[in-house]
Amino acid sequence: MSRIRNFETLVFGKLRRPSPTGKVHRGAFWLFLVYLAFGLLSLLPGSWGDTCTLVADIALLALIPLCLILFLRWIFGHFLWKVRNRLILTYLLMGLAPVVLFVTLAAIALYMFSGQFAIFAGNAESNAELMKLAAQNQVFAMHVANSLTAGKVSKTISLPEAKDLLAAGEFADTRLAVFVDGNHEALQPASLNASDLQTLPKWVGSAPFQGLVLDHDQLYLRAVDTAMAAGHRVTVVSSMPLEDAEVDRIAAGLGSAMIWPSRGTELNDPKDGGIHVRVVGEPPAHGKPAASMDVPHDAIVGGQLPAKQHFYDIPVAFYGPLAATDWATGNLHAHGANLTMQSRPSLLYARLFNYQQLLNASNTMGSVVRDVLIGIAVLFGLLELVAFYGAVRLNTTITQSIRDLYAATEAIDHGDFEHRIQVKRRDQLAALSQSFNVMTASLARLLEEQREKQRLQSELAIAQEVQANLFPQGNVRLASLEVHGFCLPARTVSGDYYDFLQLGDDALGLALGDISGKGISAALLMASLHSAVRAYRFAGEELISAGTVALATGGRTANGEQEIECGELFEEPAKILSLLNRHLYRSTQPEKYATLFLAHFDADASRLTYSNGGQLPPLLLRANGAVERLDRGGTVVGLLDNMVYEQDSMQMHAGDILIAYSDGVTEPENEFGDFGEERLVDVVRRHRHLPLEVISGQVMQALRNWIGVQEQPDDITLVLARAGRMEA
Repeated sequence: MSRIRNFETLVFGKLRRPSPTGKVHRGAFWLFLVYLAFGLLSLLPGSWGDTCTLVADIALLALIPLCLILFLRWIFGHFLWKVRNRLILTYLLMGLAPVVLFVTLAAIALYMFSGQFAIFAGNAESNAELMKLAAQNQVFAMHVANSLTAGKVSKTISLPEAKDLLAAGEFADTRLAVFVDGNHEALQPASLNASDLQTLPKWVGSAPFQGLVLDHDQLYLRAVDTAMAAGHRVTVVSSMPLEDAEVDRIAAGLGSAMIWPSRGTELNDPKDGGIHVRVVGEPPAHGKPAASMDVPHDAIVGGQLPAKQHFYDIPVAFYGPLAATDWATGNLHAHGANLTMQSRPSLLYARLFNYQQLLNASNTMGSVVRDVLIGIAVLFGLLELVAFYGAVRLNTTITQSIRDLYAATEAIDHGDFEHRIQVKRRDQLAALSQSFNVMTASLARLLEEQREKQRLQSELAIAQEVQANLFPQGNVRLASLEVHGFCLPARTVSGDYYDFLQLGDDALGLALGDISGKGISAALLMASLHSAVRAYRFAGEELISAGTVALATGGRTANGEQEIECGELFEEPAKILSLLNRHLYRSTQPEKYATLFLAHFDADASRLTYSNGGQLPPLLLRANGAVERLDRGGTVVGLLDNMVYEQDSMQMHAGDILIAYSDGVTEPENEFGDFGEERLVDVVRRHRHLPLEVISGQVMQALRNWIGVQEQPDDITLVLARAGRMEA
C-alpha cells in the first residue's frame, strides 16, 4: 500500500500537483492509467487487441462519472468559493430557473394552443364547406322532387341550376348522383354525373346525411338528402372530392394543410403512408416553400405558409384526427382521416380576432388586445429590471460585508487589533460587523489582561521561589529531637508560616503561624513575620518601656537602660509574642493579624517551653497514646496593643510526638463533615514509628482522600517533632 502511495506522490510531484487523497480522486487516477495502458495495448493485432480495447472502453465508462464528480468538486471548490458566486447561483436557481421553467411551460402551452387552434380552424373551414355542399344538395333534391311531381322527368334529369354554379367555379368539382326508388338516374349536363357512384349503400335512409366519407380509398365531402315525390323516393347525393383545390380553400388564411385517410398502421408507419410532419422553411422569393411537410403518398396538400412577420413568428405544426364515415358500411370512425396544419402565430392571431370582429362588429378589438399585451409585457420587463437591480444591490451589500469581515479577520491575524469595520447600514450583517468590532476590542482587552496576568504570574512565581527560601532548608538536628515540616499553599504563595531556629547545639526554637487572608497580602505579612522572628534571633533590641523592664532579667545594663540578648529571650516564648504583637500592631493595617505558636526545646533537659498566640492548639501525642493540647498563651498577634502572653512547659519523653498544624489540616470538609483533630491524631498514631517525612505524607494522603476532587480550601502546614535519641 505504501508503494502505491509513493508512486502516486512521485507522479503528481512531477506534475507539480498535490497527490490525491480521496477515494474518487485516486480511483480516477488509476482508471486513467488503466485506460492509457490498455489503449496502447489495443494496437496489438488479433484477439489480444480486441480484448484490450474492450477493457479500455470499460475503464473509460467508469472514468467518466468520476471525472464528472471531480469537475463538480472543482466548480464548488473554486468558482463557488466566493460568497458572491454562490449568491449569484442562488439567485439564478431561485429567480431565473422558475422564470425559465414558466416561460418554457408557457411557450409549450402556447404552441399547443396555437396548433390546436389551427386544427380547430381547419375543421371549421371544412365544416363550412360541407354545410355549403349540404345546402346546395338540399336545393337539388327539392328540384328533382318538384320535377317528378310535375311529371317532367324523362330518361334524364336536368339541373339547370347547377350550370350557373359550375360556371361560377364554386362547385366546379362537385358531382351529383340521383336515385329514384334506389335506381340511378342520369343527369343533364353529363358533367354533373358521379361516374363512380352507381348504387346506394344499404345504410342510406330517409334521414339527411352530410360529412367526410371514405369511398374506395378516396376522401369526399358528401351530402345526402331524401324526398318523396309522386309516390317515389328521391335521393340526391352531392360529392366533392377532397383534392388540392378544396384543401387550398380550407387552408386559406391559415397556412398549409394536409389531409389523408387512415389505414390502420399506416398512420404510424412512414414507409407505408403514415404521418410525416416537418416544419416548413422560409419561402423563397417566388412564394413556394423551400421545404414542406413530408406527406404520405395519398395525402392531399393545400395552402402555403407565408413569410414570418417578426422574429418570434415561428412555424406551428400540429396534428388532429378527422371523423370520417366508411361509405360502404356507414360506420363512423373518429380517426378515419388525419389533418395536419402548419401555420404561424400571426395568422392564428389575425384569424382569432377576425372572428371576434365579426361577432362584436368592432375593428379595433384585435389591436387593443395586442397593445394591452405589449404594455403588460413592457411593464413586466420594467419590473424584472427593477428586481434585477435590487438583487444586484442586495448581492453587493452582502458580499461587501463579507469582504469587510474577511479583511478584518486577516488584519487581526496579523496582529492589528486596532482595525475596525466601517458600519453604515442597519441590518443583520451590519449588526454582525458591529459585533465583530466589539469582539476585536474585547480580544485586545483580553490580550492586555493576559499579558498582565502573565506578568503577575511571573511575579508570583518569583514570590513563590522567594517564599520557598524562607522555609527551613535542609534538616535541623538535635541529639534528642527529630523535627519535620511542610507547607502546601492553596494558591501560588502561602500565608502560613513555620520555622526552625537552632539556638546552639542544645536548643531549638519552633514557630508555626497563620496570617489572616490568602494570597499576596498574606504572603507579604508572613515574610514580615518571618523577618521579625529571625531578627529577634540574630540581633539585639533595646527595650525601653515600663512594661518591658520586668522582662530584662539576666541582661546587661548600659547607660541605665536594660538590654536583652534574643538568644536568651527565646527561652521564654511569651516575651517574643509580646514583642511581635507590638511590631505587627504598629506596622500593619488594623484588619491584619496573625496566629502564632512559639516553642523552645531544651535538649539537655528534654523540656519544651511554649506560648500560643491564637493558633490552633498543637497536640502532644505521648508514647503511651495519650494526647495533650498545648493551649496556654493568649489572643492573636497584631490585633491589640500591649498584650501579655502566658507560657507553659512540659517534659517530653522518648517517642512523644508534637503535632503543630494550621487550620488547613483539620477544617477541610466533605459530605461527612470536617477532617478534624481526631483523624489527624489517628493517622499519626498509626504511623508513629515511621520517619516523620512518611508520617506527614500519610497525613497529606488522608487529606486528599477526604477532600476528593474539590479544590484545596486553605493553606496546609504541618510541623512534627519527635523526642528521642537520634542515631548518629
